[in-house]
Amino acid sequence: MSGTSVDGLDVCCATFNQKDGRWRYHIDCARGYDYPLELSDTLRNRVQHMTAKEFVAFHSAYGQFLGRRVNDFMAEFGVKPDFLASHGSTVFHEPGNRIMFQIGDGAAIAAETSLPVISDFRRLDIMLGGQGAPLVPIGDDLLFGEYDYCLNIGGFSNISFRDGDRRIAFDISPVNYVINRYCRTRGLEMDHDGLIARDGQVRQELLEQLDALDYYAQPWPKSLGREWVEKNVFPLLDSANLPLEDLLRTYYEHCAGQLARVTHPSKRILVTGGGAWNKFLIERMSTRSGCTLLVPEPALVEFKEALIFAFLGVLYMAGEPSCLSSVTGASRDNIGGMLFKM
Repeated sequence: MSGTSVDGLDVCCATFNQKDGRWRYHIDCARGYDYPLELSDTLRNRVQHMTAKEFVAFHSAYGQFLGRRVNDFMAEFGVKPDFLASHGSTVFHEPGNRIMFQIGDGAAIAAETSLPVISDFRRLDIMLGGQGAPLVPIGDDLLFGEYDYCLNIGGFSNISFRDGDRRIAFDISPVNYVINRYCRTRGLEMDHDGLIARDGQVRQELLEQLDALDYYAQPWPKSLGREWVEKNVFPLLDSANLPLEDLLRTYYEHCAGQLARVTHPSKRILVTGGGAWNKFLIERMSTRSGCTLLVPEPALVEFKEALIFAFLGVLYMAGEPSCLSSVTGASRDNIGGMLFKM
């Protein structure tokens, strides 16, 4: 799993079983790998501007890179899974135009590892008129159904919950994709514990501009991509000309307020993703929403998305739907993914 924040690769080996109609999981071993600087820069800044030939070449090269990291992982932990499930890295997420690409060639991963690989989980849903995202909610529903809400805070925050007999899920707002971008202006990769933002002040005018963006008034299903952030969010923040402390403090309040808009007070929220470690952000989200935000053990915080993509692979192999039309807006539930067999 590699998310929109492009800070590295999460590899998780998990065992799943189904008993009495309920799925259970166990994280056997997991590890994060940092990206080489050149690779992270390419994924962040260059891949969307490549020529067609450069893009195809990088798609294959990145798949080979993923395969080599999996080989390293298998050697270190002494495991050999039945198959691999790879998210890749999202490029050109424009579901309204039925455009989406998950870079990281599954065939290249299979060739490197000599294992079956399931990849490209979003494409079919996009072609069925869906958002192709989020895909984690099927795992939330079947593995973590005891919580009122499941919230993941990564490059974007996304939430899922039960609404009667259906699962609802959508992206709430950009989070780390924005925060980390402005932290890099100080040579930092992140706002550790939210200490920079904690020293700032909320600037009401900017907050109102952010809250007024059209996306937040749209009904679900809906999803966000970095193109939307670059067009709508960065210009507002850049033109504000604020000290970094005030800029981040205001943006934290925006993220917390958007969570409050889509939740009911006094509920239990399971929080995972890198943003779960941001103490000040969690404080603001808890205060604004009136909910209890529960941060689980570190392995689940860090690797829940990788775990669930492994589970999507399990569902694919079992021939069970992994993309829910109630979540994505597709014309029907579907079994997303493409299998490369060895």
